[in-house]
Amino acid sequence: MVAAPCARRLARRSHSALLAALTVLLLQTLVVWNFSSLDSGAGERRGGAAAGGAEQPPPAPAPRRERRDLPAEPAAARGGGGGGGGGGRGPPARARGGGPGAPRVQQLASRGALASRALDPQPSPVITLETQDGYFSHRPKEKVRTDSNNENSVPKDFENVDNSNFAPRSQKQKHQPELAKKPPKGQKELLKRKLEQEDKGKGRPSPGKGTNEVQPPGERAVVNGSRGKDPPRQPPARKGGAGSPELRSDQPLKCDISGKEAISALSRAKSKHCRQEIGETYCRHKLGLLMPEKVTRFCPLERSNYLHRQVLQFAAQYSNVRVTPWRMATIWGGASLLSTYLQSMRDLLEMTDWPWDFFINLSAADYPIRTNDQLVAFLSRYRDMNFLKSHGRDNARFIRKQGLDRLFLECDAHMWRLGDRRIPEGIAVDGGSDWFLLNRKFVEYVTFSTDDLVTKMKQFYSYTLLPAESFFHTVLENSPHCDSMVDNNLRITNWNRKLGCKCQYKHIVDWCGCSPNDFKPQDFHRFQQTARPTFFARKFEAVVNQEIIGQLDYYLYGNYPAGTPGLRSYWENVYDEPDGIHSLSDVMLTLYHSFARLGLRRAEASLHAEGDNSCRYYPMGHPASVHLYFLADRFQGFLIKHHATNLAVSKLETLETWVMPKKVFKIASPPSDFGRLQFSEVGTDWDAKERLFRNFGGLLGPMDEPVGMQKWGKGPNVTVTVIWVDPVNIIAATYDILIESTAEFTHYKPPLNLPLRPGVWTVKILHHWVPVAETKFLVAPLTFSNRQPIKAEEALKLHSGPLRNAYMEQSFQSLNPVLSLPISPAQVEQARRNAASTGATLERWLDSLVGGVWTAMDICATGPTACPVMQTCSQTAWSSFSPDPKSELGPVKPDGRLR
Repeated sequence: MVAAPCARRLARRSHSALLAALTVLLLQTLVVWNFSSLDSGAGERRGGAAAGGAEQPPPAPAPRRERRDLPAEPAAARGGGGGGGGGGRGPPARARGGGPGAPRVQQLASRGALASRALDPQPSPVITLETQDGYFSHRPKEKVRTDSNNENSVPKDFENVDNSNFAPRSQKQKHQPELAKKPPKGQKELLKRKLEQEDKGKGRPSPGKGTNEVQPPGERAVVNGSRGKDPPRQPPARKGGAGSPELRSDQPLKCDISGKEAISALSRAKSKHCRQEIGETYCRHKLGLLMPEKVTRFCPLERSNYLHRQVLQFAAQYSNVRVTPWRMATIWGGASLLSTYLQSMRDLLEMTDWPWDFFINLSAADYPIRTNDQLVAFLSRYRDMNFLKSHGRDNARFIRKQGLDRLFLECDAHMWRLGDRRIPEGIAVDGGSDWFLLNRKFVEYVTFSTDDLVTKMKQFYSYTLLPAESFFHTVLENSPHCDSMVDNNLRITNWNRKLGCKCQYKHIVDWCGCSPNDFKPQDFHRFQQTARPTFFARKFEAVVNQEIIGQLDYYLYGNYPAGTPGLRSYWENVYDEPDGIHSLSDVMLTLYHSFARLGLRRAEASLHAEGDNSCRYYPMGHPASVHLYFLADRFQGFLIKHHATNLAVSKLETLETWVMPKKVFKIASPPSDFGRLQFSEVGTDWDAKERLFRNFGGLLGPMDEPVGMQKWGKGPNVTVTVIWVDPVNIIAATYDILIESTAEFTHYKPPLNLPLRPGVWTVKILHHWVPVAETKFLVAPLTFSNRQPIKAEEALKLHSGPLRNAYMEQSFQSLNPVLSLPISPAQVEQARRNAASTGATLERWLDSLVGGVWTAMDICATGPTACPVMQTCSQTAWSSFSPDPKSELGPVKPDGRLR
């Protein structure tokens, strides 16, 4: 009788314990389930255009109507060409005229329309000038040819592409971003900590293990040794559940962010606004409120202010050229490019005074390969057709390669991949090249229609990578206009996938893409083919090769008269005074000022007479403009337009200085038996597709990350050693390069700790430790910080080199005796004094360094001058003010042509 109450109490306790255990088990299950979506992507695919989630075949598309083959080309289109109102000479040869290959055109946000009128009943094509270049890709039905229009598709063996063939010498590669190395659960915790610290400043990175400190004179020299590297401090993790990371925002999110790709995008987004937009977009998609589930099928079974100003001036001369009053900052692969096209179409349709017939989109890298008369004759015959190039392969593969089954969001000038999505049911998805010719009827339909197909496709493609490569194809193929599609966009595109598919846009989009190459003179025969109708070709860039543009221009419109100036010259503006100095980096502003002072010293040395100050000047203000100058497709240097006060009359004059880089590549003496190396260079912005540095002149500062490039001749497989030496003979890096027998170029960016010590650096190349060649490059000390004169504490921080002289974790000081590179304490002490200099002292140090690798070739006056022997820029062949008939557009002649 006494045991009964105790038994009941034990039972109650047991029941409570069981409930507690079940509760704990349930919580653990929920936590595991919450992270299961993160772990589910561990086996994601690596082939194709980018790494993504597990592949799922898209739903079976609706039956596709057979596309029409292009009709036989009419005789008028095949005819040769003398006459024809070609509304312009195409891309002019300097930026002030809108050169075809200007890389700065890609930054331009302006959008315009260039059209050529023609009397009815002939159509008048409307040509939209796309100043932001896009490079896109598709797969044709036929066998892939060298002139295929498959924009941006990724090679079949993409997963085998390796952009590096370098074996670092005693040095690990740069660490991958933290999130890439963490398991999914670790990613969420790391992201939570990152969001907690988003408003905190970043400290200076910890020094590496190796040190290269040198004692000042009078002190005992210290041999470099390895020091333990303190692990970076991690902020304390916030206690709480294992749910989605907290997103600090004024508006709470409506869902738990658990997708791996969304978490990755959140961790990399820089602004709070972009993180909020990513979170909201992900939640709307997760709740099924973003993407259309089904779409009705009606068919029966790509920033320069300078260039914008120049285009406005150009358009004012011609009644049939319009420039949109708005501009959009489109990016490669961005959804904003589709918005630009649709808004341009709406603007054109609202122009009641312009009865145009075709919408043709062109980029600044395009050029006509037939006359305007031939184009008008062809389109007159097929005025009811729409010309688009399709991928021509199975749809499932295209959808995967193109990323149509992924959700993307454009913000902060980046396309963020947020996760998977389903293709809407009920329609046939198509796509290909985003260069097209669309007739007015279809443009009206896609612009103004409010039917289910158009509205839902606009919504779907607002969150799509490379939307213009698929939107118009899909809408056309499923619309009442589906019978009008012709599988040809009338273009020749210069594809070289071995060079063009290097994932070169991953800093802009969370995807890999391809881009066509520039044409060269050896490609000219391709423009003369007549097997199929083509009227445009891409890409052309005068900074890469202007000769091919001249050949094509002469072929279409005839040669210029003998003695015409400027035919082999090309000028491209990279800075204009109305843009303001905020458009320049501190490195550029620093060096442009130094170049101007270099020119004034040349004027004083070569033009100044004893006792006469009429050719002596004092610099005033910031540079007024800067041009790149090319002659016969070779970079000749910079042209700096600047202001200076003439000391004889105390009046302000405007001058232009030409500075040219000195040759810094040198073969070892005596030359070694190793003869494969042809050239070596150091710079930034390496373009692996065109195999050149886009940072012309190699303007580098302490915070830049230089790339070493080597050009090779053919020969047996060899391994060479590359050694980077800073201005005080500290060996910053050394690594080996395996050179295959067929290799033409190699490049590598050593992971150096910043800042780099200012001065002239040396890169040595050795074979079996025997010197082969060396090249030099300048790391310029900065006279400006945030476009203001640099302060003493900023100068000391930027100009003293890395902490403890350790460019890498490992010290290479033991190689100094082997390479006969002594470290002089006096030289180190001078470097320390230079690092603390400011004002005029800093400028003298900078100018002495610049004068060692640059030469002031000439100087001229753009206007009146008190210097009697100063030449006038307009009469100087190298000046940007000299005549350039090939880029000048005058009034339209009676025959409708410009020349």
